[in-house]
Amino acid sequence: MYKRQDRDTIVERFAEGVDIIMVLDTSTSMRAQDFEPNRFEAAREVAGEFIRGRVSDRVGLVVFAAKAFTQAPLTLDYSFLQQMLAEVEVGVIEDGTAIGTALAMAVNRLKETDAKSKVVILLTDGQNNRGEIDPVTAADVAEAVGVRVYTIGVGAHGEAPFIIDHPFAGRQRRMVPVEIDEEMLSSVAENTGGKYFRATNKEALSTIYDEIGELEKTKVEERIYTDHTERYASFLWPAFALLLLEILLSTTRLRRFP
Repeated sequence: MYKRQDRDTIVERFAEGVDIIMVLDTSTSMRAQDFEPNRFEAAREVAGEFIRGRVSDRVGLVVFAAKAFTQAPLTLDYSFLQQMLAEVEVGVIEDGTAIGTALAMAVNRLKETDAKSKVVILLTDGQNNRGEIDPVTAADVAEAVGVRVYTIGVGAHGEAPFIIDHPFAGRQRRMVPVEIDEEMLSSVAENTGGKYFRATNKEALSTIYDEIGELEKTKVEERIYTDHTERYASFLWPAFALLLLEILLSTTRLRRFP
């Protein structure tokens, strides 16, 4: 069977990425062991999984305790970002919980970008008790510049086990109250068009990141171009040559007699 046409198909995909700043609490309370092995390690591992699931989104990282610092700017280099995430430790920054300052820094990183979707994912286990900027004020700025904020409160309900280093008795395990300002975190998220989540274990935290990933899924536009090439010419020229040969032969001694 002969094909009459050759068809070449080109598929072009255009991904409209999202700009995401992940904000991670590194205060000492993140060492509480109501998560396995503790809140901070669980949060860092789940954040790494979230990064591995990105395709064309630019992702950055802000860490905070009493102060906030940009650990990694917005980037598509996910290997670099994973390396920067792995280097984050609890206790390096002065202790405290400057949620408003951290959120303001993340918003500042996003306000000048050209992305149509700008997102902050802020994870904390406490209440805003340091910094010069109130979280609600930072959320108002986020809303004004089109940044959507998802907030995550991590910690069991009630009390959580915590290891302390006693100067005389050595390392001791104590139960400490879990004090998450859920009302503030909910207000910050809702005022920017985002959502507040509560994670009481690592599995729940992973599910939350999956949900945020679905809510902020990269839009992919696909265009298909098909080029048809006619193959009639490859059969037409041989047929024409045979017809010409028949005409020539008919004028010679080999012509047919009636």
